[in-house]
Amino acid sequence: MAQFNINSDLGEQGFSTDSGERARLLQSPCVDTAPKSERETSPGVLERGTTSTIGAIFIVVNACLGAGLLNFPAAFSTAGGVAAGITLQMGMLVFIISGLVILAYCSQASNERTYQEVVWAVCGKLTGVLCEVAIAIYTFGTCIAFLIIIGDQQDKIIAVVAKEPEGASVSPWYTDRKFTISLTAFLFILPLSIPREIGFQKYASFLSVVGTWSVTAIIIIKYIWPDKEMTPGDILTRPASWIAVFNAMPTICFGFQCHVSSVPVFNSMQRPKVKTWGGVVTAAMVIALAVYMGTGICGFLTFGAAVDPDVLLSYPSEDMAVAVARAFIILSVLTSYPILHFCGRAVVEGLWLRYQGTPVEEDVAREQRRRVLQTLVWFLLTLLLALFIPDIGKVISVIGGLAACFIFVFPGLCLIQAKLSEMEEVKPASWWALVSYGVLLVTLGAFIFGQTTANAIFVDLLG
Repeated sequence: MAQFNINSDLGEQGFSTDSGERARLLQSPCVDTAPKSERETSPGVLERGTTSTIGAIFIVVNACLGAGLLNFPAAFSTAGGVAAGITLQMGMLVFIISGLVILAYCSQASNERTYQEVVWAVCGKLTGVLCEVAIAIYTFGTCIAFLIIIGDQQDKIIAVVAKEPEGASVSPWYTDRKFTISLTAFLFILPLSIPREIGFQKYASFLSVVGTWSVTAIIIIKYIWPDKEMTPGDILTRPASWIAVFNAMPTICFGFQCHVSSVPVFNSMQRPKVKTWGGVVTAAMVIALAVYMGTGICGFLTFGAAVDPDVLLSYPSEDMAVAVARAFIILSVLTSYPILHFCGRAVVEGLWLRYQGTPVEEDVAREQRRRVLQTLVWFLLTLLLALFIPDIGKVISVIGGLAACFIFVFPGLCLIQAKLSEMEEVKPASWWALVSYGVLLVTLGAFIFGQTTANAIFVDLLG
C-alpha cells in the first residue's frame, strides 16, 4: 500500500481529540465498537472484529433499507416510467458501490473507524467539520420525515378504527393529525430519546427489517392480485424531460444511503480487507436493489402517475393487509427516530465540545443537563416542522440531496486527497484515472445537492 500523509494528529490542528470523542458515536446500530482508547493495540493496526462476511452483508442491507422505500414508486413516476427508473437505479448503483469501497480503502489507510473520522483524517479539519454538520442536518431532516410517516400511517389506521369515510371533512379532535402525531411523539419517541445510551438497537433493527419486507411483499401481492376498486392512473413510458429523471435521484440517494454506517461495519469484520468488502457491498446493494425495484415497479404499475409520494397512502384505508404493513412501519419508525436522534446529538455534542475546547472528562457534570436540553430542542423542532410540512416528498427531496453528499461528494474528496497524498514522484495512468473518478463523484454529488437545494428554494418556498 502506498504511503499517505493522512494520519496527522488532530491536536496539531488546534482541536482537542478528547473533546471530539462523542462525535464517534455515529455508527451502525448493529455494530458494537469499543471506545478508541480501548481498541487501539498499536499504531497503524486496527483490532480485528467479530462480524462474518455474511453478517456484514445483512448489516449493510439493514442499514440501507428503510422508510425511503415508501417513496420509490413515486420516484419511478417522476423518472418517467419503469424503463427510466430501472436505468437510473442501475447507473447510480455503480457509483454507490464504488463510494462504499473508497470509504473502506481510506478507513484502512487512515486507521479510523467512523465516517466522519475518515473524512476528517483524509481531507482535513474544514471538510471534517462540514461533514459533521451535514450529518447533523441529515439526521435532523430524517427525523422530520419519520414523524410525517407516523402521521400518514396513523391517519389511515384511525380512519378504519373510527369508521370515517374517505375524505371526510369533519372529524373529532382526537383524530386530528396534529394531535395524534404529537401524542405519539410525546408518549413514545421522547422517552426513548433522552437516555444517554440506546439498549434497544437490536430490536429496532429487527422491526425495521420486518416492516420493510412486509411493505415490499404486500405491494407486490397487491399488484399481482389487485383490488377491483383500485384503478391506475396514466402509466408513463418515457420521461417528460431530462430534468424529470434527475428529480428522481434524491429519492434513490436517500434509499441507498448506508455510507455513514458502512465504515464501522467494515472495521467490525473478521477480515477487514478492501477486496472482501467490495464483494460484501456488491451483494448487499444487489439485495437492496431487488427490494427497491420490486416496490418501485409494482407500486408504480398499480397506481401509475397517480401514486402518492408515500405509496401506502394510495391504498384504501379498509385494506387489512396494508393496515398490517402500516403498523409495522409505525413501529419501525418509532424505534428508528431515537437512533437517528442519538447519532445527530452525538455529532452536535462533539462539535460543541471542540468549539469550547473542553475535554470530556472535565465536562461530565454538565453532560446530563446539556443532553436533556439538546434532546428537547431537537424533538420540539422536528415535531413542529413535521406538523406543518405534510408532504413527505418535499422532505425526502431535501435530505436526499444531503445523502448525495455522503454517497458521492465526501468519498470523492477522500479519493482525490488520498491519491494526491501518495509519495510517488512518477504518477501511473491508474493514478490519474482514480483522481478523475474522484472528481466525477464530487461533481455528480454536487449537482444532485445543488438541484435539490434549488428546487426547495425556488419551487417549494417561492412557489
